[in-house]
Amino acid sequence: MTNEKKQYCYEYWRPSVATDCVIFGFDGKKLKILLIERNLEPFKGYWALPGGFLRESDKTAEDCALRELKEETNLEITPDRLWQLGIFSEEKRDPRNRVISLAFYALVKPSDVKGGDDAAQAQWFDIDNVPQLAFDHAQILNKARNAIKQQIHFDPIGYDLLGEEFTIPQVQTLYETIQGVTYDRRNFARKIQSSGILIPLGKKVEGTSHKAPQLFACDKTIFKEKARQLKFETKK
Repeated sequence: MTNEKKQYCYEYWRPSVATDCVIFGFDGKKLKILLIERNLEPFKGYWALPGGFLRESDKTAEDCALRELKEETNLEITPDRLWQLGIFSEEKRDPRNRVISLAFYALVKPSDVKGGDDAAQAQWFDIDNVPQLAFDHAQILNKARNAIKQQIHFDPIGYDLLGEEFTIPQVQTLYETIQGVTYDRRNFARKIQSSGILIPLGKKVEGTSHKAPQLFACDKTIFKEKARQLKFETKK
């Protein structure tokens, strides 16, 4: 018996594998989505989600997603901020050949971005003003929006968009933007304060009047225990 490595050759047909990233941002007022303008066919000139094909050098699909995000938008995020969304494998989703996409999503603070690699440019769009998207990216985006609507009740993902210090009105705006509803202001404030999720910091927003809103932080441990029990009343 020799120590030579066995070489395996497969005669089976193999599709291409790609990743797509749905990157949400929040500017304090509106939910944003990061898109790139394609610089190559197919769909040249169309806006699309950042993403690309899995390379032999990529150890995981997550590595591919993060690499393509950096190359196409100059945005860097850590692996722990990336969530798996699902697999998209419709037969004709890509006109070039059979391409299976592993989609991911993340919530980040909007920052300056620029196009690179095969992206002519990168830009943040208001979630309610998204242009026509290439491939099946509208379907992927819609699934990601539904995912964060559910996840905000189980994980403190939304609070990563607010920073270390924030006000209750900012929290309410975030919830309303993600959920697409309007909550009763007094009911929201009362319930979220009594939940124990928010930690009072004993200070107010600087540079405003004596009625400036109080600043809070998020107790992420308590959040995971109590958040799913919160039921806010919508504004009538």
